Amino acid sequence: MIEEGRALFLQIAESVEDAIIEGSLAEEAQAPSTNELAGFYRINPATAAKGIAMLTDKGVLYKRRGIGMFVAPGARELLLAERRTAFADRFVEPLLVEARKLGLGPEDLTLLINDRASAHAD
Repeated sequence: MIEEGRALFLQIAESVEDAIIEGSLAEEAQAPSTNELAGFYRINPATAAKGIAMLTDKGVLYKRRGIGMFVAPGARELLLAERRTAFADRFVEPLLVEARKLGLGPEDLTLLINDRASAHAD
């Protein structure tokens, strides 16, 4: 899971986010501890703590004193909204720019996307 060239704490945070989005880590469920994450990924606990702190700062996780970190209510929707925006910025905006250059309108794009989606459904 660990990728070269990307900050480890970002990868830890993203893996916890993925678990929340996929539903394997539900809202109000206890999140893995920094020591559990450090042991699993074989990294320094301080690095794991930095990823957890990032999620706490974003409001995805919250701390119950003496118990641990938990998934905040609304965390999944928060993460989905954030990722949808990032997806639009990274993929949809360039798609629209290129479509304009090619003279493609919304209907043309819809047909192209539906054709490709049908091909991948098989």
